[in-house]
Amino acid sequence: MSQTRRHFTPDQKAQIVRRHLTGKEPISDLADEFGLQPSQIHNWVKLVLDQAAKAFQHGPGRPPRVEQVKDKKIEHLQAKLVQKNEVIAELMEEHVKLKKEHGEP
Repeated sequence: MSQTRRHFTPDQKAQIVRRHLTGKEPISDLADEFGLQPSQIHNWVKLVLDQAAKAFQHGPGRPPRVEQVKDKKIEHLQAKLVQKNEVIAELMEEHVKLKKEHGEP
């Protein structure tokens, strides 16, 4: 009897590997349950472990953290506030000067 090849989705493969790694289920039991050769599950586990370092890499496309975005916004708003305070101070000086010129108290 010939058997047809079975194809497992990446999610199914991940579930099988996860059950072995976190659930401590023996590979032989998983192989029997899913009709696989134990070597195939060993290959998947090896692939996952070899790729584990990529999960901790910080690539250039990494989105900024929420705190960083908030800090930048705070800095921007503080700079705007300083600028507005300077403009208000200049206007007040000019106002006081004009009042003195016109003899107003």
